[in-house]
Amino acid sequence: MMDYHARVAEADTFPKMLRLNAKQHGKDIALREKDLGLWRVFTWEDYHSRTRDFALGMIELGLGKGDVVGIIGDNRPDWVAAEIAAHAIGAMSLGMYRDALDEEVAYLLNYGETKIVFAEDEEQVDKLLGIGARAPHLKHIVYSDPRGMRKYDDPRLIDVQTLVARGRARAELDPGLYDALVDATDGEATAVLCTTSGTTANPKLAMLAAGRLLRHCAVYLAFDPRGPDDEYVSVLPMPWIMEQIYAIGKGLVSRMKVNFVEEPDTMMNDFREIAPTFVLFAPRLWESIAADVRARVMDASPLKQKMYETGMKAGLAALDHGRHSVVGDLLLYRSLRDRLGFSRLRSAATGGAALGPDTFRFFRAMGVPLRTMYGQTETLGVYAMHREDAVDPDTTGVPMGDEIRIRIERPDANGVGEVVVTHPNMFLGFYKNEAATRADVHDGWLHSGDAGYFNDNKQLVIIDRIKDLAETSRGDRFSPQYIENKLKFSPYVAEAVVLGAGRDRLAAMICIRYSIISKWAEKKRISFTTYTDLASRPEVYALIRKEVESVNATLPPTQRISRFMLLYKELDADDGELTRTRKVRRGVINEKYADIIEAIYAGKPNIDIDTVIRFQDGTTQRIRTTLAVVDLGLPHLVKTAEAAE
Repeated sequence: MMDYHARVAEADTFPKMLRLNAKQHGKDIALREKDLGLWRVFTWEDYHSRTRDFALGMIELGLGKGDVVGIIGDNRPDWVAAEIAAHAIGAMSLGMYRDALDEEVAYLLNYGETKIVFAEDEEQVDKLLGIGARAPHLKHIVYSDPRGMRKYDDPRLIDVQTLVARGRARAELDPGLYDALVDATDGEATAVLCTTSGTTANPKLAMLAAGRLLRHCAVYLAFDPRGPDDEYVSVLPMPWIMEQIYAIGKGLVSRMKVNFVEEPDTMMNDFREIAPTFVLFAPRLWESIAADVRARVMDASPLKQKMYETGMKAGLAALDHGRHSVVGDLLLYRSLRDRLGFSRLRSAATGGAALGPDTFRFFRAMGVPLRTMYGQTETLGVYAMHREDAVDPDTTGVPMGDEIRIRIERPDANGVGEVVVTHPNMFLGFYKNEAATRADVHDGWLHSGDAGYFNDNKQLVIIDRIKDLAETSRGDRFSPQYIENKLKFSPYVAEAVVLGAGRDRLAAMICIRYSIISKWAEKKRISFTTYTDLASRPEVYALIRKEVESVNATLPPTQRISRFMLLYKELDADDGELTRTRKVRRGVINEKYADIIEAIYAGKPNIDIDTVIRFQDGTTQRIRTTLAVVDLGLPHLVKTAEAAE
């Protein structure tokens, strides 16, 4: 097995590790990118040359130590090259989510006093130019895709090829400059400003040192090894800490091949073509894949539906006894894994939020070696994970190394308290925010804000955010997240918000999964026009009622949902209702939908809505509709549901 720690000791910054790989393994494949239907290959030499040209090009523009380099767009080879180039000149990289709104981008650029941004295409350039005076420090905008750019004449715009040409010219004039810059990089200096995924509107910026990130990757790789023969497809947002760990940190240390899809819409097709050996998906994507599988089964022939049902039962039964089902594999799983691109998987992970145990078991029964990982941006991502031979869907595993210490602070009678952690490679603090650092870190221990405990097998169990744990007016405690995850196992439910804190009973606001319910409605010959119209149909209410009742049957009586309604729109990060990593912002929900929530608990059977929603492109739409509130104890609604079927 590769000595990961020795490699990091030899090269403790990103540009040093990249240079080492280029010298020792220059002709090997480092990256691939799908472009115009073809996979373009980048060797370690290509990767290193592109990074060098970017770095020296930025030197020519006057950038250097202490500056902030912004990056926004899809996951691309130019993203990782730009990030490592920033570190090579002593600057700090600041990745921004591609779908961030103008206000979010303006805040981050201004807060970081960002001088240059690598923007992928016209969409991102439009966003940056529209910010105008709100980002007074922005002097240069480098774009990679020239399509649609001829109409602009802003002097800050630079074609990426122009930047590369300037960098190459500087390298010819001063051949030793880049190596000198790389030699001067410091593994303990701030290299990455990583946005947190908290529940406030403006994220904090965690300062990450490259040496610490690489050493933490070595710890992770010793626990879950990767190597040059491994294939990884980068599909999660690059600003997220775990994609930083995988696409950059682990890619550099283990030399696994990192693949970039052509477009978000082609992701699963491109993923299948690579058939990676390892996959990291966020819970929302695992849920979406599971829902899509079940939706396809609904459209299949009766024979195939029976094969699916038999195969799934066999797989789940075998899973309960710690085995993999041969019958399930023959009937279902082998072809399903192949169709999804999972045929070569040796390891799979979920993280960033909780994945419901039902969805987790679905994939484990399929033969996907899925494991849960747990961590925070401030801890450089994951520090607890399932061991291969001890996977429990109700836990997040064990510490990945002896140097990682986790304890439960202020535990109650059941051992539940706040999860706090320390290890040698944590973040350096929050950028320009010492108060926030002091609030979260005490004596070197990070306070996660999560409630959890260790079970009898010494595995860490995460219940929910401490601030989100709730109690009804009757004194019954519940975790909204746990119930929401059970609801989202349904192929028809895209999102759910469970209510009940301080109330006499639990209720839920549910967002339908439009892509699947629209197909279901067409098959049932149910007419509809929009998401709002479809969500208001009595037949859809009857369908979702069955799903809610099915979940209720698995819950204790005190945690069952007594009322629910279907929201007239999807929850959206652009509206502040979700974080960019798709976590529910409960404070925003409680404030924005306060009238609806009060109506639900007032016992009203219907709620009239007259509101305006704003889309990302600035257009608006007025919505006038009536939301039905289903009380699962009212007999007349049972009759309505039966009639709808």
